[in-house]
Amino acid sequence: MATALKDEIKREQNQTRLSSAEREHFAPEAKSKSFQRNLLLSIGGVFLLFAVCFSVYQYQREKEYKIDILHSRLQMYNYEMVQTLGEDSLTSIRLFRDYVARHSMEGLRVSIIDKNGRVVLDSYEPQVDSLGNHLQRTEIQQALHDGNGYDIKRLSQSTHETYFYSATRFGNVIVRTAVPYSAELTQSLQADNTYIYFAVALTLLLGIVLYLSTRRISRHIGYLREFAVKAEEGEELDHELERRLPDDELGDISHTIIMLYWKLRHSEEEKIRIKRQLTQNAAHELKTPAASIHGYLESILDHPDMPEDKKKHFLERCYAQSERMNKLLLDMSALTRLDDMDDNKSSARREYRQVNVLEIIKNALDDTALYLQDKGIIPSLRVPEHIEVLGDHSLIYSIFRNLIDNTIAYATGASRLDINCTEVEGDGEHQSTEGRHFYQFTVSDNGPGVESVHLDHIFERFYRIDKGRSRKLGGTGLGLAIVKNAVAAHGGTTTALLTPGGGLTIRFTLARF
Repeated sequence: MATALKDEIKREQNQTRLSSAEREHFAPEAKSKSFQRNLLLSIGGVFLLFAVCFSVYQYQREKEYKIDILHSRLQMYNYEMVQTLGEDSLTSIRLFRDYVARHSMEGLRVSIIDKNGRVVLDSYEPQVDSLGNHLQRTEIQQALHDGNGYDIKRLSQSTHETYFYSATRFGNVIVRTAVPYSAELTQSLQADNTYIYFAVALTLLLGIVLYLSTRRISRHIGYLREFAVKAEEGEELDHELERRLPDDELGDISHTIIMLYWKLRHSEEEKIRIKRQLTQNAAHELKTPAASIHGYLESILDHPDMPEDKKKHFLERCYAQSERMNKLLLDMSALTRLDDMDDNKSSARREYRQVNVLEIIKNALDDTALYLQDKGIIPSLRVPEHIEVLGDHSLIYSIFRNLIDNTIAYATGASRLDINCTEVEGDGEHQSTEGRHFYQFTVSDNGPGVESVHLDHIFERFYRIDKGRSRKLGGTGLGLAIVKNAVAAHGGTTTALLTPGGGLTIRFTLARF
């Protein structure tokens, strides 16, 4: 039995398995792509680009900062010179040269330039007429426009040396100072490279951390991929549940995927087991009435001179057995429909309509009134006037009809059938239903009830408390199974309880409209 069940599961898995050609089509792509490499390159590339841009920005910023310091120092010299000599005395050759001589700096060159760009005085060149017009010089333009300005590493036409120029405007004249762009100055203006080394070290450290992290993620994704391939190939996966998973979100996701697979697989196995059991039980249940009908008809055909009363008795027995077969086939058809609804819940529930439950209960009681009267059972109905649910009319009718029929058939000696309804929040069993409102129904009798050991099994298909009692009473063994599946199709739950004082109570819920 177990081997046949596994073979059938593998046959169903083979129907959804990729063909060898399809696997070959996807295999090269899977091999050519490395999740770890792609993730590492993408994240690492973004970080590296950020590090390079930051380093360039920081280098330029620090260089400009040092240039600003040098520019500020020369500006201070210009201001001190003007404060000492006064703006009116700036063009005095004697005062100018005396100040420059007293406040001389290595390589310092000082020039006085008017607003038209003509050099008035120069500490390096006495013959200022040969210096030409400086109006278009960068530092002069900035000084005329902003009050001060500088120019970096420009070759002097008079000395043929490279200078750093700093100019300041004072009224109609501009004081310009310049220092040679020597190796010492070049080194002092260069940005400190310490932060670059720090950035490189930090990049390497983060690269290592990123590599280890992506390797870890890739390893677990590879494990999930391996698990998926094994599952698709139908291999045994019992050991996969024993594999140690990381205690983090990735481990939780992996564990959830594995558990969902196992629930799905076990669900498929259970469906196949139920289908096989249903087929075997149906064949067994149908065999008895079919054999009886065959025997009665054979007796009638073999004995043409059989008395009419006996022949009529045989035909009545044939009719009774055919009715039993017909009910069994109808119940099996109902269960098959419920199984199909369970596989296509969303599409099935789109066809649900607003249903008046009280009206359905009254119809079921009217249809069974004669049977209840024959058994001496008095129904008691305690249900609010307006009870509406979203569901299938025929299925909800089958719930109450099967429960009433079950009481009629098996509640021997019962005198009361109570149908009650209350409104509750949640169905009492699932946390996911908290906050939703349900109607809770109870159908109770005061018959002999059942032993508590049977309560967890009476909703199983073809389950019999007394192996011979159901057949003797005409039952199919599917009534309560139909009840449970029909309730589940409407989002509710079903429970069997012992009625206080004796009897059986079936409690179930239906979602409120």
